[in-house]
Amino acid sequence: MILLAAAPAPAHAAATTAFRAVDLPARDGALLKANLVSPTTPGPHPAIVFISSWGLNDAEYLAQARSLAAAGYVVLSYTARGFWSSGGQIDTAGPKDIADVSAAIDWLDANTTADPARVGLGGVSYGAGISLIAAGQDPRVRAVVALSGWSDLVESLYAGQTRHPQAVWLLQATAELLGRPSAEFEGIVADYFANRNVDGIAAWGRIRSAEAYLDGLRANRPAVLLANAYGDSIFGPNQLVDFFGDLPGPKRLELSPGDHAIPELTGLAGLPNEVWASARQWFDEHLRGGPAGGAPVVLRVRGGGVESYADWADVTGSTTRYPLSAATFRANGDTVANAGVVLLTNGLEALTGIPPLAWLPAVDRSRAAVWQTGLLPGGVAVRGIPRVHLTVTPGAGTGTVVAYLYDVDLLGTGRLVTHAPYTWLSGGQQVIDLALPATAWNVPAGHRLALVVDTEDPLYLDANPRGAAIAVSGSSWVDVPSR
Repeated sequence: MILLAAAPAPAHAAATTAFRAVDLPARDGALLKANLVSPTTPGPHPAIVFISSWGLNDAEYLAQARSLAAAGYVVLSYTARGFWSSGGQIDTAGPKDIADVSAAIDWLDANTTADPARVGLGGVSYGAGISLIAAGQDPRVRAVVALSGWSDLVESLYAGQTRHPQAVWLLQATAELLGRPSAEFEGIVADYFANRNVDGIAAWGRIRSAEAYLDGLRANRPAVLLANAYGDSIFGPNQLVDFFGDLPGPKRLELSPGDHAIPELTGLAGLPNEVWASARQWFDEHLRGGPAGGAPVVLRVRGGGVESYADWADVTGSTTRYPLSAATFRANGDTVANAGVVLLTNGLEALTGIPPLAWLPAVDRSRAAVWQTGLLPGGVAVRGIPRVHLTVTPGAGTGTVVAYLYDVDLLGTGRLVTHAPYTWLSGGQQVIDLALPATAWNVPAGHRLALVVDTEDPLYLDANPRGAAIAVSGSSWVDVPSR
């Protein structure tokens, strides 16, 4: 849920478009602030509704709206309820937010030259998640562009049964600064940080997850474009991979380097942007009958290059299993292996090409286990979802481990390929099968792969009693997918 400032409008709009501010009436009487950018030529025209990101307003999409309107689209962008000057309270993609989308389509039909048979939805982050859910409930939606969205909010909050405090704190702070949080939202956040009412939070999250509306999506069959980042620290890519597999066609999945909402950020300012170019092509194809625009799966490789595949199953050509020897360490604090700061650390990779780094000789072996392959003379093209299988005998009834896969050069500098946490809440031996976030990374010839497992990371809340021993048995391994 992007938290950056709204992009300014470009200095001039196309001469063939008109702009006006709109008060959009919601079905419960709230007024949502919106803007309409439309062609001045006679209709009917295909239409797009953009829903604002968390903490932003309807000005967010002005650059893209003006470009689309100049090409013949009616574009309505609105500020989600509870934020800025829109009425109501923050509903966090709940039933009121979804009803607002249908109200926006109603308004377009009644007040503009929009063609009700050619309506698309789009948005970044919060707007993406709302768009996906709404498309499963309103059959008028024919195309969706969901950028940096989610399909499983419960997974986003508790991936690996582990809480993600940086992300949730950021969302809470933004809601309080720029919106009107509901009592429900405030209660959910309080319960989350207190680690209570987990079942209640899960029930709240499920009705705000697009995967709960797959039956409607299958019945309505909108064309769905999903675009996310490998390093998204709020909505990890694996949930979108699973959701993509469950969708009927037409569909496309695109993954890019970076963190949450970073790959599409420059496009909000009207600058050239690969993700927004794909979005434009998707709307043209499915709302205007334009030409098809590429393969169903597109991977922008970290470090450079673009690859296309007919299906996610084609991404991985083979999998190599690396056995892990027995090791014991203790939960006595973090190590130099960590994933950094939400939005910033992986976001810098998108801008600089430099992933999170760790010098592996400095990893404290009393606080972590480290396994390395031999030199890889041909390198390896890691493609897909690496998986870690650990058999753990813990010294306490609760605990957390964090697994990091590194590309290590001859000097011992590790570049983080992917990572994930896992938490157990009952004692006894733990058999952990951990899917690390999907990635596309080229390990150069002469480097090694390394797996580091420790007990803390600044992105997560751990459940380790101080000093608890963690023993990993020899019946453990890491599976690395490649092409």
